[in-house]
Order: sequence, then structure tokens, then C-alpha cells
Amino acid sequence: MTGAPSLPFNARKEPRQARSATTVEAIYEATIQVLLTEGPIRLTTTRVASRAGVSVGTLYQYFPNKQSLFYAVNQRYLEGLADRVEAACLMHQGRSYIEMAEALVRTYIAVKIDRRDVTRVLYLAAAEISVADLVEQMNQRVEAASEAMFCSASDATFDNLATVNLTILNVLFGTVRSFFDRDMADLLEETISAQLVAMFRTALEAARSPVLPLDRDTPLAADRP
Repeated sequence: MTGAPSLPFNARKEPRQARSATTVEAIYEATIQVLLTEGPIRLTTTRVASRAGVSVGTLYQYFPNKQSLFYAVNQRYLEGLADRVEAACLMHQGRSYIEMAEALVRTYIAVKIDRRDVTRVLYLAAAEISVADLVEQMNQRVEAASEAMFCSASDATFDNLATVNLTILNVLFGTVRSFFDRDMADLLEETISAQLVAMFRTALEAARSPVLPLDRDTPLAADRP
């Protein structure tokens, strides 16, 4: 069982001033750049500090070792991914389930390919340190947001929605990871996303309840004159 990360994986302190925040931002970006150019095995705090333009001592004020850098970069990336998906799901509540399915697929893929080089290198870097707890937190946030969205569909209700939602999300997560692992991310944006949307529609259609959702503008029988 994976528990909370041990202390060495956590930043030593949080930036509280604008200057400190700028320094941490530079360290985050430098970590990404070193990962891209050198790979996860050759990443060191010395290389990151040099790329960020700070001293190793300054870097150690925030990150005690390279493992904490891996962890922090993955945490920022996964939290940003969950934020984007949650926002899209909230925006599409109350729409048709087909619109919802397309928004979910395309938003998730858009985040992954915005900086596809970063996505791929973080998949590789994850082998250096367990980020299973971060991935699980992201999964739970996305699952909750998408289930709430589908529950609000204007044109359908679903049987076993939690199970269906979990299944289609696992298809989405696994498919995207596979295409990045095989260096085929270029196919995701159009070809694969369209196929995933079609798969989602089919799964949701199969799970539709025969009882149509109540039209919110239609009065109940007891309320009619």
C-alpha cells in the first residue's frame, strides 16, 4: 500500500514572498529542462541549480534532494491537470451527455499535449520515485468531477454511473499513456480523441436508463391544475 510521501520528498518550505515564488518557479522550469536534455538518471540538484541561475544552497532551501524535485514537478503537473478537467466538467454540467463526453476527452488530451515533451519525460521520471499517491489523488478528483457532470446530463440518466464512469476514464488514461510511451502522441489530438469520444458515447448509451430525466421546466403531476 502506498502512503503519504516520506519527508525527503517534500519541499522544505513554501515560498511566501514574490521573490521566493519566482525562485521556485525557476527551479521547477529548470528541473523540466534538465529532465528533457539529460534524462531522469542524470538529473542532479547541481544541474538544476545551474540551469535555474541559483546556488545549490538556495535550491536546498526549498528542495532537499533530487527526489523532492521529481515529486514536486509531478505534483504541480497532476494538480494542474485535475484543475483543468474539473473546470471543463463544471462548465458542461447540464448539457447533453455527448457534449460532456467530448469535453472530457478533449480537455484531458489537450492538457497532455500542451507540452507533450514534458508529459513524456514525467512519465519516464516517474520510474525514479513513486508518485502513485499523486496519481491517485488526480484520479479521484477527475472521477468525482466527471461523475457529477454525467449525473447532470440533460438528455439521459444512467444505471451504475460510477462503474461506467470509472471504466471509461481508465480507458482514457491508459490509452493516452500508451501513445506517449510509444512516442505516438501526435495521433492523440484528432484521430484517437475522435475514437475515444465514440467509445465513450457507446458506453454511456449502453448504460442509459429507460427513464428519461425529468424536464426541470415541466411541472409535476401534483402541481398541475
